[in-house]
Amino acid sequence: MVIPTLLALAAVGSVPGGSAQATVVASEDFTGPAGVAPDPSVWTHDVGGGGWGNGERQVYTSSTRNARLDGRGHLVIEAHREGGRITSARLTTRGRYAFRWGTVAARIKVPIGTGLHPAFWLLGADLGTVGYPESGEIDIMEFVNAGTSWHTALHGPTHGGTHWQVTRSGPFWGLAGARFHTYAVHRVPGLIVMSIDDRVVSTYTPAMLPPNARWVFDKPMNVLLNLAVGGRWPGPVAPSTTFPARMLVDWVRFIPDTETGGSMSAT
Repeated sequence: MVIPTLLALAAVGSVPGGSAQATVVASEDFTGPAGVAPDPSVWTHDVGGGGWGNGERQVYTSSTRNARLDGRGHLVIEAHREGGRITSARLTTRGRYAFRWGTVAARIKVPIGTGLHPAFWLLGADLGTVGYPESGEIDIMEFVNAGTSWHTALHGPTHGGTHWQVTRSGPFWGLAGARFHTYAVHRVPGLIVMSIDDRVVSTYTPAMLPPNARWVFDKPMNVLLNLAVGGRWPGPVAPSTTFPARMLVDWVRFIPDTETGGSMSAT
């Protein structure tokens, strides 16, 4: 990952909710030889099974069998069926970098198949201190099964500490798994805007939350990338689902919102 301490790397086009010209300050391009693990100075692994709150089947590992570079500038997150067990990977910037105010974007090619659930999302960097759902969760991209619909969501706490969620979904244009698409979230105080290929698909504000819900998203958050399998959503894995199932990530970038003091911090 290139971390130039807020030194501009490249100019990009318009950002939903942002200025006409923005500047990338961090770009993870997954360069390196085939078979090596993603940069440990940027990414850590969440490991283990237990369903992950959704009855999921996969066991997340830190093995390069499940997460590695392909030598062509991509991160591979791969789910394998190993007898009666399914392994996969879940990567996070927790303990490395957190991001506040601005755009986090990734160019991803998702796998499709009944029971597959690729995701690109954010969790509050204070998760280890305050727990979930107080940390807040922003789901930037989720597809399930055939990938015919996009899904975004917010998860957070009520004033009583219980969990709430607000979701948005819609039909995807074309085939989500046929090629790479760019998924992005733009955050400024009191506003979250999500887009696919520069097309805004979801907008969230505090006024849209359920009664008694608290807005907990105006803080540093970590990036997560994972490929889940089975569970209550998307449902069971079909015999026809192809393994290994492969999620490819071309790049992940952070573009700060200069008007609100967007920043990236080491955690």
